Amino acid sequence: MECPSNPAHAAAAPSDWVVRWTPLLPAGARVLDVACGHGRHVHWLAGAGHRVTAVDREPPLLAPLAGLATTITADLEANPWPLPEQTFDAVVVTNYLWRALFPALKAAVAPGGLLIYETFAQAHAALGRPRRPEFLLRPGELIEVLRERESPDAAGLLTSETWQVIAFEEGRLPARGDVPEREVQRIVARRGKGPPGHADLLAPPG
Repeated sequence: MECPSNPAHAAAAPSDWVVRWTPLLPAGARVLDVACGHGRHVHWLAGAGHRVTAVDREPPLLAPLAGLATTITADLEANPWPLPEQTFDAVVVTNYLWRALFPALKAAVAPGGLLIYETFAQAHAALGRPRRPEFLLRPGELIEVLRERESPDAAGLLTSETWQVIAFEEGRLPARGDVPEREVQRIVARRGKGPPGHADLLAPPG
């Protein structure tokens, strides 16, 4: 489920969370943008010199991105994960939640790579769409997901892993331009380094 969008999002600014943590990526990093929509993060990441793979279920949204990224049309909620044997230096997810994908998203991060995730939190239901609980993160849920140390590898075998949580925030973000205020939860974590689920930053977003 992706949040409601409109054509203006094609030129929308990237998430400040993604912008803040992009400098942690190595030069020319391989980055997966999941449920990329109109591609605001594809533009940002490709502009920073990274090699982007963009996944979305809507071909008309992917078509303009073909010159910037490898594009994959896939319905992530109805079909198997389209990249079972590939890993990336970073996996980026914003304004999207489908809990069944968590194991695949974690497995898609290469050892030493980053998971950069931001989406709506439970408290957002009081502000607007999305309101359905299945599309809203429970308090601390992203931390809990990374504490689940077993996830399937490319062959479907369970492997144990650890994550270093570099930063975690949950709370209300003020309105910015055409984007209304919203309640979010967001995390950046590195796979395979340090103890799982230990955050260096636990604070409301600023």
